[in-house]
Amino acid sequence: MIRRLVILTEIVAPYRIPLFNALARYPSVDLHVIFLAETDPTLRQWQVYKKEINFPYQVLPSWRKRVRGYNLLLNRGVRHALVAASPDTILCGGYNYIASWQALGWARHHRIPFLLWSESNLQDLRGGHAVVEFLKRSFLSKCTGFVVPGQSALEYLRAHEVKDDAIFVAPNAVDNNLFATAAASARQSEATSRKDLGLPNRYFLFVGRLVEEKGVFDLLAAYARLNVQVRQEVGLVFVGDGVSRSQLEAQAASISPGMIKFAGFAEREQLGAYYSLADMLILPTHSDPWGLVVNEAMACGLPIVVSRVAGCAVDLVKEKWNGLLISPRSVSSLATAMENLASRPDLCDMMGANSVRHISHYSSENWCIGIARAVEARTMGRTRD
Repeated sequence: MIRRLVILTEIVAPYRIPLFNALARYPSVDLHVIFLAETDPTLRQWQVYKKEINFPYQVLPSWRKRVRGYNLLLNRGVRHALVAASPDTILCGGYNYIASWQALGWARHHRIPFLLWSESNLQDLRGGHAVVEFLKRSFLSKCTGFVVPGQSALEYLRAHEVKDDAIFVAPNAVDNNLFATAAASARQSEATSRKDLGLPNRYFLFVGRLVEEKGVFDLLAAYARLNVQVRQEVGLVFVGDGVSRSQLEAQAASISPGMIKFAGFAEREQLGAYYSLADMLILPTHSDPWGLVVNEAMACGLPIVVSRVAGCAVDLVKEKWNGLLISPRSVSSLATAMENLASRPDLCDMMGANSVRHISHYSSENWCIGIARAVEARTMGRTRD
């Protein structure tokens, strides 16, 4: 049976397009995507890859404003869009937008199964406000089912008394082949790639927003603690931008010896080169629902150093097999992990190969299987031939 699935999600994120394209080809799913906005220019500089979209979609009229750190996004036409799409099931990408609540109310009124894509985890430091927690619990109690990317998000829902039979796992994925191909190409022309991007011969790599909660100041402090010889041989490259960049650059200027580069924001096409030529990826985040940069780096064959609070940590990183797990905010443990791996290129090569092997299970195909199972299990008899 073919089920009409409508996905309601915030923006046209480049890493989601390959997944939605794959889902649109899935034999039991008739997909339509409703985006609340094309992008969020105040947070990310992503290019919108409209030419790659091979699924039916629409972008709702929107108005966005940041108020005291909160992202306020208002939309027109939510109900009209849902009526026109005529879903058998709705999959919603979050509960922190008014449009999400409108869609939930519409689905309950029309007796349409409503699934929540939930990435929250128990280590996520963004929760805790009484009003927010009350609204969250209210939203969760009204959902028909849940789709999670991995174990941390599943445990979060269990802690909120959601029954296991209402939870479905669709492993978080990126386009592994795209990143692996880009990495192979960069390695084939390594000297040219390093020169074009201004990269040192060896380097630790961070990819993401340059904000305090990503642990970027911890990373810089850990690099400063490394043995002088290590800093002479291995640089530190930050790929990304954010409000903390100027402060990081000022602190980096006092670290000597050392090779520290701020590459700025990089589009998807460039990331494969940064990953492939690095010694390892480091994500010392204080709070992160998942951390898709870990997927990307693993597809490019890198060992991973990641803090235990990242949502992906328990699923993607096996201690001393394809990476190392560290405590968040611990500069000393981060420095030890960096120094240990930097002195063992053979171990890094083995870990990188294990990363490639492991991330193959986190594919767009397996993500689609998880989504399709959730839709099939929760659809209430509305079928299409």
